[in-house]
Amino acid sequence: MGVAILLIAVFVEIALATFCMITKSNHVKERSVIRIVLFAGFTLLTVVSIIDWSFRYYGLAFLWLLLAVIGVVNLIKKTEDQGAYNPVRISLKALAMITLVFVLTLPAMIFPQNKPVVEATGKYDVLTKTDTYLDTSRLESYRDTGENRKLNVQFWYPDSLEEKYPLIVFSHGGLGVKLSNESLYNELASHGYVVCSIDHTYQCFFTTDEGGQTTLIDWDYIQESLAEDPRSDIQQSFEYYQKWMKIRTDDMSFVIDYIIAEAETNHVDSEYKGVDTTKIGVVGHSLGGSAALGIGRIRDDVKAVIALESPFMCDIKGIDGGQFVFTDQPYPVPVLNIYSDSGWDILPLRPQYAANYAMLTDTDAIAANVHISGVGHLGLTDFALTSPFLTDLLDGQKATIKSEYALERINKICLEFLDKHLKGAGEFKSGGSD
Repeated sequence: MGVAILLIAVFVEIALATFCMITKSNHVKERSVIRIVLFAGFTLLTVVSIIDWSFRYYGLAFLWLLLAVIGVVNLIKKTEDQGAYNPVRISLKALAMITLVFVLTLPAMIFPQNKPVVEATGKYDVLTKTDTYLDTSRLESYRDTGENRKLNVQFWYPDSLEEKYPLIVFSHGGLGVKLSNESLYNELASHGYVVCSIDHTYQCFFTTDEGGQTTLIDWDYIQESLAEDPRSDIQQSFEYYQKWMKIRTDDMSFVIDYIIAEAETNHVDSEYKGVDTTKIGVVGHSLGGSAALGIGRIRDDVKAVIALESPFMCDIKGIDGGQFVFTDQPYPVPVLNIYSDSGWDILPLRPQYAANYAMLTDTDAIAANVHISGVGHLGLTDFALTSPFLTDLLDGQKATIKSEYALERINKICLEFLDKHLKGAGEFKSGGSD
């Protein structure tokens, strides 16, 4: 829709400029009428829901409203052509208007309103609910206000409470949000899982609590994330990993404990009543996957772990000879590592992925490794549906398969893995390169 609007605007501006040049007149009246018609057409398309009114169109709507108001004023005052006809000025005005419309339609082009949909395939309808937790045992480390750490979470769960369902706790990527893999949450919930995704406050792009207060990502954390590179400063990376993993794993462990306590005592709220506290899995993308891998070692009640292209950061115990030293203890629970093109071929080249690379050939490890070819790192998340353009830009590569196909493949693999290890049902056959 953004591209269509831009093309219409470009056609109108070029046609107006050409008409003015042919007739050697500024045509104030005609311009005013066209501006009013454009705004009326935009409004009509919004009313009939052809245009999905959202942040994508705020700037463009304001521009066309302003131009329409000016046009109405000109018509009321019967403003005549002012100033001598000047083809250079007319051309510059047309160019300026096209440039302005292009800038204002960028949100609609970058975040298309008709994004692909990955449908859930399970038998249950899925319900969702948000909540805000306060961890009274921890102070917020990103602020010196003395406040306790607050976490916003969201649940996806089956609409039927005839039985208990395994609990899955999800941790988003380094700059992500709790909705990063919503298609996966819906798929799992539709097949009989209770999924809880966490917004890691100050480590997520933004988060909004129950009271409507929005908290943005911490700027120092952004700088740390962008500067971190073990190939240039391995000691600094090690310190960052310890800091980030401490916050993330504490968040995840607190949420798991909170849900277990509610599941045992809260007989009112559906998202807690349906939880089987003996069957817990953790999943995460990127930095969140590293935290999930850490939780798999920390907690005995976690029975399965899925990491979407994530290094074993919690397994790094120190540095020796300029190299990370990893624990030699076998990983204690079944783990599924899913990789994109961004990580698969360069695993041996990235110091933080040394344990991942070793798992590819370790026949004793209870690990499965899957490569989803044709997508990059963010292509493993729903951001590929929200903004294909930004996904390709940030991944540094253009996806060669449809984003919905890649996500459907990921959802199927994850469901099979969790069904086997949490429900004891089905057979997990996926592995290797896709």
